[in-house]
Amino acid sequence: MRMPRRGLVIQARTRWLLVGLALLFSLVLLMYLLECAPQTDGNGSLPGVVGESMGKEYYQALLQEQEEHYQNRATSLKRQIAQLKQELQEMSDKLKSLQEKKSPKVNGMNYQGTKEQTSNDLLEFLHSQIDKAEVSVGAKLPSEYGVIPFESFTSMKVFQLEMGLTRHPEEKPVRKDKRDELVEVIEAGLEVINNPDEEDGQDEDDGVGDRQLYSENDFVEGYYRTERDKGTQYELFYKKMDGMEYRHVTLFRPFGPLMKVKSETVDISRSIINIIVPLAGRTEAFAQFMQNFRDVCIHQDKRVHLTVVYFGQDGLSEVKSILESVARETDFHNYTLVSLNEEFNRGRGLDMGARAWEKGEVLMFFCDVDVYFTAEFLNSCRLNAEPGKKVFYPVVFSLYNPAIVYANQDIPPPVEQQLVHKKDSGFWRDFGFGMTCQYRTDFLTVGGFDLEVKGWGGEDVHLYRKYLHGDLMVIRTPVPGLFHLWHEKHCADELTPEQYRMCIQSKAMNEASHSHLGMLVFREEIETHLRKQAYRTNSEPVG
Repeated sequence: MRMPRRGLVIQARTRWLLVGLALLFSLVLLMYLLECAPQTDGNGSLPGVVGESMGKEYYQALLQEQEEHYQNRATSLKRQIAQLKQELQEMSDKLKSLQEKKSPKVNGMNYQGTKEQTSNDLLEFLHSQIDKAEVSVGAKLPSEYGVIPFESFTSMKVFQLEMGLTRHPEEKPVRKDKRDELVEVIEAGLEVINNPDEEDGQDEDDGVGDRQLYSENDFVEGYYRTERDKGTQYELFYKKMDGMEYRHVTLFRPFGPLMKVKSETVDISRSIINIIVPLAGRTEAFAQFMQNFRDVCIHQDKRVHLTVVYFGQDGLSEVKSILESVARETDFHNYTLVSLNEEFNRGRGLDMGARAWEKGEVLMFFCDVDVYFTAEFLNSCRLNAEPGKKVFYPVVFSLYNPAIVYANQDIPPPVEQQLVHKKDSGFWRDFGFGMTCQYRTDFLTVGGFDLEVKGWGGEDVHLYRKYLHGDLMVIRTPVPGLFHLWHEKHCADELTPEQYRMCIQSKAMNEASHSHLGMLVFREEIETHLRKQAYRTNSEPVG
């Protein structure tokens, strides 16, 4: 039986693709051998003539420098070859998978004819990402807010605009992947400069002996920014210490097409949340908390258990009365009151609340009496925590002092009307780690809180770091349905210096926005200006 014409064409393309891959490997290996081979300097001096005046040390240093360059070059080429082999293998596996699904069948046989086309399509797509990005030409933007700013960096520091409340204007990259990314980019720029292509504009006659070789010490500064749907752009600048000429390299790391990682159905209909609240005094705040709990947990969600851990005897009877009143009015009895006759310790309270549960595995939400949450947040809590796999650390939106935010009103509006995400009404509390959703077994496995921490602050950070040092994934993100209500904060004299500093810092952050604090600082100057304006207006003759 004769094979159809289409099958012959596909076979021919497959053979040419294999030949092309073989030639590509041969070319890379040839480049590697040429680069590693010792080269003679055509302009070097002859021994015993001019060279003797230079001294033996000069030639030893020169040889050592050349040897280090060749070793670095060989290492770089080996890494590129290994990376190329891996990428080719991955692409081959992907193409094979696609062909098994999509290749046409001829006489009951699959023929591979899409490898070359798929490879070209992928390369074309990556180049299209560069063309779409704002790399070579500018883009028309509707306003100044449409600009994606760069962040600048040197070999040691990153200078960033978006700081939040924990990052600094200038800092060393903390995450290893960010450090590795910047090191890789700097090395890639050196590779481009020291081994230019024909389109880089350097004369072909310039040999290695005539061309200046650049190293990491010659890197001056760089800029990078990321367009979320296209990729990351890098602008790199290198300069010799004794020269005035800069070398500028532009690199772009294009994003590939979206790839499915997993697709699953998550059933949270039977997921109970044990909300644990440590408390000492603050009975008025607890009454307000229970009003929100009644509306959200009892009337809407209906899948929660409340554990209150109360420290001391003062106010304990009022807390009991509030809980019993809610139970009578709503027929809600899924609560536990743990009484501890000792000094308040948030970590110990949460630890006791977690251990008081005796019904096996349960999802816990560590909460404070000043926190307001929605039913949507409770579902986010269920979706982002998974036993043995991940814990959820949401970023709370902390509200400012309503007396300052709503100073132009006779009285502040009700709490429900204050729950807005505006710059002058609050801030994302990205330095706080107290509100968290995690499963009981995970909490006990990492050892719980450090119970040696006394008083205010510090215990939540210790627990957070335990998870960071472990194998569980930490989901950290701002969530719209979680608010921290403003309350007067008192920093006790018994706190350690570090705790007192944290308490004062938190107190300052909680008070008002930068603009409102500025208005308070310059209030006398503003009032003086208004008085002068009023005096001028009253002094003007009436026409």
